[in-house]
Amino acid sequence: MRTQFAFACEGETLAASIDPADGRTGIIIVTGGGQTRFGAHRGFAELATALSAAGYPVLRYDRRGVGDSSGEDPGFEASAPDLAAAVAAFRDQIPGLDRIVGYGLCDGATTLCLYHRQCGIDAMLLANPWVVEAEANEPPPAAIKSHYRDQLMSLSGWKRLLTGGIDYRKAARGVFKIAKPRRTEGSLAERVADALAASDAPAHIVLAKDDATAIGFADEWRNGAMTALAGEGRFTLDTIETDAHSFARDGDFDQLYETCLSAVRRFENAG
Repeated sequence: MRTQFAFACEGETLAASIDPADGRTGIIIVTGGGQTRFGAHRGFAELATALSAAGYPVLRYDRRGVGDSSGEDPGFEASAPDLAAAVAAFRDQIPGLDRIVGYGLCDGATTLCLYHRQCGIDAMLLANPWVVEAEANEPPPAAIKSHYRDQLMSLSGWKRLLTGGIDYRKAARGVFKIAKPRRTEGSLAERVADALAASDAPAHIVLAKDDATAIGFADEWRNGAMTALAGEGRFTLDTIETDAHSFARDGDFDQLYETCLSAVRRFENAG
């Protein structure tokens, strides 16, 4: 039976849910942005149900200032205390866990990358990690590049270009963003890369093929600050054919669940 409970974090009260199971590997779900522990379209709740049925206890929580938790939202870069408190509460609620795997979406995945080591996370499932600091309301430059490349490689795209169906001013802004030099020193991607390199924790990355955040991550993984990590055996990557950031299209969930379950079993077998 799913249980609801609360725990303390720096003077505030965080709301949480546990889907219990007999396994000794626990999974903690870390939300991104302003999402609650239920997730978009109840996706986190569904994932918790499925993983619990497979034998893994799952904890979900709302960080400070989000959902049912009190306080002010510190944002993902200041949410290490929330994650650490959640890990401690998980071990208190489910004694005897051998390992805790963190699952994070978007900047929840980034939180795990940056702070897993200090918070007691042993392995990670990283879904569409946020590593490119795009301008407000703008996709990452790599996603803009992908969009215009797809336009120019399709017949419909050329028709739109030749018949005035493309906003030239918007296109020009897009080209300018693509042409800007890549920021590396001190960038979020570099800080994520450094945090992962400083740890021996394995991670499985899951990307939604046509999601802008995922495209930005893939560009950094192949060509940017994170390229050196791509060849390390402790990092694996799967791509799901969808444009849904939260894997909410028909068929997405089954693929997400299967890749997560396979990765968790691989973490266990690796010791």
